[in-house]
Amino acid sequence: MTVNVGSGVVASTSSTPKISLRGVTKAFGDNVVLRDFSLDVSAGEVVSLIGASGSGKTTVLRCINLLEQIDDGAVLLDGDEVSAVGRDPNPVRRRIGIVFQSFNLFPHMSVARNITLSLTEVLGQSGDAARQRASELLARFGLAEKADVYP
Repeated sequence: MTVNVGSGVVASTSSTPKISLRGVTKAFGDNVVLRDFSLDVSAGEVVSLIGASGSGKTTVLRCINLLEQIDDGAVLLDGDEVSAVGRDPNPVRRRIGIVFQSFNLFPHMSVARNITLSLTEVLGQSGDAARQRASELLARFGLAEKADVYP
């Protein structure tokens, strides 16, 4: 992973990034939340964004998933710029899953069903394939025993 905020590189350990932010700037009115922010994330890498409230963590995630239009810079997936104005964001959103602090699971569905919902409805996966993927993800994060629990 490489993180560069302005001119200071924090860490660097990647060759071909899966996700790249290059010189991203995002402001809300006069409030500049991200200024010349760069980040590389390799396939399979787990990254945590840590910082004070209002420091731009959620904005970074929203920019990656194209829920926010960036003011400057570029967002790339597998080397392909996806942040160009006028580009359809839906194919990008199908490839990236983000869980925010207030994740708001559907209360009438089990944890496993909450996970499989987008896999079947958005990606068109079969129920069996979606359940298998949900099981893999829950196991990966030590939550396999929560599959049948309701929020």
